[in-house]
Amino acid sequence: MSINVLFAAPPERWEAYQPHLNRAFSQLGLNVDLALSFPPEDVDYIVYAPNSPLQDFGPYTHAKAVLNLWAGVEGIVNNATLKIPLARMVDPGMTKSMSEWVTGHVLRYHLGMDRHIVNPDQSWVPHTPPLASERSVCILGMGELGQAVAEVLVTLGFKVSGWSRREKPLLNITMHHGGAGLENALSHAEILILLLPDTAATKNTLNAQTASLLPKGAFVINPGRGTLIDDQALLDALDSGQVAQATLDVFRVEPLPQDHPFWTDPRVTVTPHIAAETREATASEVIAANVLRCEIGEPLLHLVDRDSGY
Repeated sequence: MSINVLFAAPPERWEAYQPHLNRAFSQLGLNVDLALSFPPEDVDYIVYAPNSPLQDFGPYTHAKAVLNLWAGVEGIVNNATLKIPLARMVDPGMTKSMSEWVTGHVLRYHLGMDRHIVNPDQSWVPHTPPLASERSVCILGMGELGQAVAEVLVTLGFKVSGWSRREKPLLNITMHHGGAGLENALSHAEILILLLPDTAATKNTLNAQTASLLPKGAFVINPGRGTLIDDQALLDALDSGQVAQATLDVFRVEPLPQDHPFWTDPRVTVTPHIAAETREATASEVIAANVLRCEIGEPLLHLVDRDSGY
């Protein structure tokens, strides 16, 4: 008997995902029917994107789990009709791309590349940057993405610290947790990386008060969620020199409105939500592995805690 897996995502994603999902299921020996539609009562698993037309999970009375295609679950976690387990996407391909993107921008700020890339005055002012071992980098959010980024930066020699809501000891990284820990983490963050999820507790993590805790002239990199930053507070911190530059990949409204001051501020680099995205091939392997685990009675990987919101 086959397992019915509903692909509930925008139809344009079907062509990209279908061959990878079928291959991943086959490689694990799973007899799966994968389709864009089934009678709701026949669905065993739902592969899901929060921007799918499917928003009412009530009719899917026999479904065992919803397997999210995105790392973020803020678009589904509070859906009152969702009564079955929800697994978020932890995609090795996405993790790798996030590590590469963040590392590139950390090195850009660490080495002061901008002064040579944009040099209209043809000024010859030698400036030798410090070594990585002399630069403190702090990551807010030490989940899979944060840990992967930290691992690369540690390998390069940076002094890396991290902050998480709960205590999470990690090798080679100075870890902080809780409210007092956040203040301590920020006070040493010459380069600050935000990789927290979007929850009620993380909104405006970087605000006027927390920005004031940063070392003067700090750099801010946000590939996490747009809601993590109070936009006006960041602009004020740039004006005062508290923050020297910022690279932002995510925003409260996307695409970023053309009249937003981030576009014209020379101290802000806007990138169009490109730091990381789910990769079809590797994400399909994660989904197939979770279906197999559920079928043989093992707990799902990356199960979402509805109370914490991620």
